[in-house]
Amino acid sequence: MEKQIKISVASEDYIPQRAKPGDAGCDLKSRVETIIPPHMRAGIPVGIQTEIPEGYVGLIFARSGLALNYGIQMINGVGVVDPGYRGEYKVAIYNSDDHNAFKVNEGDRIAQLVIVPLIYPIWQVVGELSDSERGTDGFGSTGV
Repeated sequence: MEKQIKISVASEDYIPQRAKPGDAGCDLKSRVETIIPPHMRAGIPVGIQTEIPEGYVGLIFARSGLALNYGIQMINGVGVVDPGYRGEYKVAIYNSDDHNAFKVNEGDRIAQLVIVPLIYPIWQVVGELSDSERGTDGFGSTGV
């Protein structure tokens, strides 16, 4: 499914792109150069502002290669861009490496943006929930 999203960019180099056709995430590129020391965090501007339509949300995820190879994580797990936000996106990243600083170059792909439809819940308070096969079994209930 395709949906037009209005975007303002610092330059056309920052328009989010998919690495391959059919990929869910569009890469976000750093607009600045910086160094993140071990166990420190930074808010990296990515040169875009959007007008996400009501009923949708932008989700910013870490790039798995940066996480695996360098210990670079999203500070808040997943960034949420609400439909009413019009400011420049910043990616909140953390360097979890114990010894090595991480250099971010201008133009580096540092995160992924996924835009998805929202469900606005209308909470219905009930006395009990229906049974399910899993029930109340929590973490680790299906094995390691």
